[in-house]
Amino acid sequence: MDETDEKIIKHLLVDARQSARQLALKLGLSTVTVLSRIKKLEKAKIIQRYSVIVDHEKIGYSLTAIIEIIAKNDKVVGVEDEISKFENVCGVYDITGSTDTIIIAKFKERNELSKFVKGLATIPNVENTITHVVLNTTKEDFRLS
Repeated sequence: MDETDEKIIKHLLVDARQSARQLALKLGLSTVTVLSRIKKLEKAKIIQRYSVIVDHEKIGYSLTAIIEIIAKNDKVVGVEDEISKFENVCGVYDITGSTDTIIIAKFKERNELSKFVKGLATIPNVENTITHVVLNTTKEDFRLS
């Protein structure tokens, strides 16, 4: 991956719907060059998929929870794999410190959050959870641009 690939990625992070021709014009490259580089980045799994950024609150997901998970013994990976299957889970992070895993999840209502947290306790090898409810979101954008 070189500087041109980085530029392509940064432009796609801003607008993944732009055509290769538009991107080529912005970068001063040929359309064929841009297309072949994008295909190379996709094949290398650097570009894994294309998506949209949604305002979750506007579609009803007004609650964001950050949940710490403490797993039993060496069972962290299995717990993280199980948690990753839940639809409303946005991120699962294996971390350092006294907590094993941090998850970020979105919910429409408090009762959904309550049910989710209680369900975490039923997952084999989950020893403890600590739930934090986000009061205000100042920034939520995982694009590195």
